[in-house]
Amino acid sequence: MSSFLEMIENITPEIYESLKLAVEIGKWSDGRKLTQEQKELSLQALIAWEIKNLPEDQRIGYMGSQECGSKSEPVPNLLFSSGTVH
Repeated sequence: MSSFLEMIENITPEIYESLKLAVEIGKWSDGRKLTQEQKELSLQALIAWEIKNLPEDQRIGYMGSQECGSKSEPVPNLLFSSGTVH
């Protein structure tokens, strides 16, 4: 394969799952430990594949809505009952 993009194009869902497991546990399916470079490249490949093939909420690192759920509710002062600090 001549480029990273071509490699991503050839990742099947089975290869994706295998790479994902390898990154998660730090080992290839045959038990060999991933090097730091292999972890980094595999993670880059996973992220690139996910961008093309998965909805955003199923991708690595998805954190959901970043808006605070209690945005309109005041936060009670648990340390001082009077609301003033001396």
